[in-house]
Amino acid sequence: MAIDPTARVEAGATIGRDVFIGPYCVIGPNVSIGDRCRLVAHVHVAGHTIIGAGTVVYPFASLGTPPQSVRYRGGPTRLVIGADCDIRESVTMNIGSEDGGGLTEVGSKCFFMVGSHVAHDCRVGNNVTFANNATLGGHVTIGDYVFLGGLSAVHQFVRVGEGVMIGGVSGVRGDIIPFAMAVGGHAYLNGINIVGMKRRGFKREEMHGVRRAYRALFSEAGTFRDRLEAVKREFSGDPAVGKIISFIGEESSRTLARPHPRHGVAASDSEATP
Repeated sequence: MAIDPTARVEAGATIGRDVFIGPYCVIGPNVSIGDRCRLVAHVHVAGHTIIGAGTVVYPFASLGTPPQSVRYRGGPTRLVIGADCDIRESVTMNIGSEDGGGLTEVGSKCFFMVGSHVAHDCRVGNNVTFANNATLGGHVTIGDYVFLGGLSAVHQFVRVGEGVMIGGVSGVRGDIIPFAMAVGGHAYLNGINIVGMKRRGFKREEMHGVRRAYRALFSEAGTFRDRLEAVKREFSGDPAVGKIISFIGEESSRTLARPHPRHGVAASDSEATP
């Protein structure tokens, strides 16, 4: 363990093995820092915060500060960050709130670029990337392998499914189904994230199945409920499509994002052929 003499580590903080705490870092009394973590310099970690092993935090990041919520009452709520994350300069993450379950949780192997923000009571999955200044409102759920483009913002209580790619400068106000792409000021769906699926090793038939299910859900005739039932029947043995169906079936306070009414599914998904 190496702690720079200019750093301040409060009594009660738990510091793991082979941790480096650089110049001018401030570590609160209820903080736990895992083995092999590296806090480069000028890092502020407060609250009841746990940082997983191997995570690297860059200057001016602020982790575990109180929620930016007028309903927070000062309780000992928590922030838990997983292992092997890369948290770049000026990233901010808040602890949870009493009314939101008391926990903000970030998974492992996540990459948070400069200025990105995780608000109170959010749940962020594993292998997630936030580009510069990507922002979450409170109570947001982000699935595994999600990419949030630079300057994007996700409305409070929104769910973003596994494998989604959000384009830069997008405002996400509705739930995004797994494996989709979304872009725009009001973030309409824009096809399937085939590139992301390829990188994760999905088979050609799995990608074709997801794309066919997407088209069936959003471009066929009939009500959405009827189309959803048809997709359930046709793809009952498809695990990837099953994730989309399960996501849609979960309760949410937000509506489901759809393709833009002026854009056909075929046009938006034209370059997505595996």
